Amino acid sequence: MDERLAGSRIGMRALWGSFAVLLVTALVQAGVVWLTGSVALLSDTLHNLADAGTAIPLAVAFRLGRRPPTRRFTYGYGRAEDLAGLVVLAVIAASAVLALVESVSRLVDPVPVRHLTALAVAAVIGFGGNEIAAHWRIRTGRRIGSAALIADGMHARVDGLTSLSVLLAVGGAAVGWHWVDPVVGIAVALAIGFVLVGAARGVLGRLLDAADPGLVRQASELAATTPGVLDVEDLRLRWAGRGQFAELTVVVDRESTLVRAHDIAHDVEHRLKHALPRLVRANVHPHPEDETHHRHSV
Repeated sequence: MDERLAGSRIGMRALWGSFAVLLVTALVQAGVVWLTGSVALLSDTLHNLADAGTAIPLAVAFRLGRRPPTRRFTYGYGRAEDLAGLVVLAVIAASAVLALVESVSRLVDPVPVRHLTALAVAAVIGFGGNEIAAHWRIRTGRRIGSAALIADGMHARVDGLTSLSVLLAVGGAAVGWHWVDPVVGIAVALAIGFVLVGAARGVLGRLLDAADPGLVRQASELAATTPGVLDVEDLRLRWAGRGQFAELTVVVDRESTLVRAHDIAHDVEHRLKHALPRLVRANVHPHPEDETHHRHSV
């Protein structure tokens, strides 16, 4: 089975499984929000619903990624997953803004929080549901190389930790400090903002063709130590969805035959495919050494 196709199926299972967990968690919390009137729990519930909802654009992207390349989309549809990552970022940002607005409004006009035991139980349920979803998505995202799925899992993990912060609102309400509940809601919104920054680095990095300097160095060393290679030039790595692509020029002896130069390039490609994670294709261009050439490394 094709590795990317298998990765899509694994990713789909993680998406829909974690979607079910988060949806049930959010529905339980929504009921408690209606019962208690806690804006801190409302913030957490909104984030859980957002986490659940991001499964939809990611699922669409995974399905698109299964399609073979066409004459128009010659690299395939791997970028669809990177674009889905932008939707994930937008949902994270929207949920944080909405939670912040509601919390500030409640801080200005405080409302007593009721049914504190139910609120505490909902906070623990929120933590558990988010942690299950986060572990599932992050582990699967790392396994299949999906930056979007990892970003989504990071969001769920911080939501789990912020669910526990709702317990602070319970404690505040218990001693009559009604301002604690909206303050916790504001803290939850700010925490999601920090998650947004971290997730954006991964998603936007993929869209801007960012490469891991360590992998670039490793690829350069592998190519340079291939028998027949005199130097390595113009080495570039980039991701498209869950697939990585490499382009480079290798300098060979000018007396080499065309067949020998082709064999050297093929050996370089073989080495890179076996060493670099999820390398789909390596375009290796052999270039004959000339008298003015100065050897250097990437």
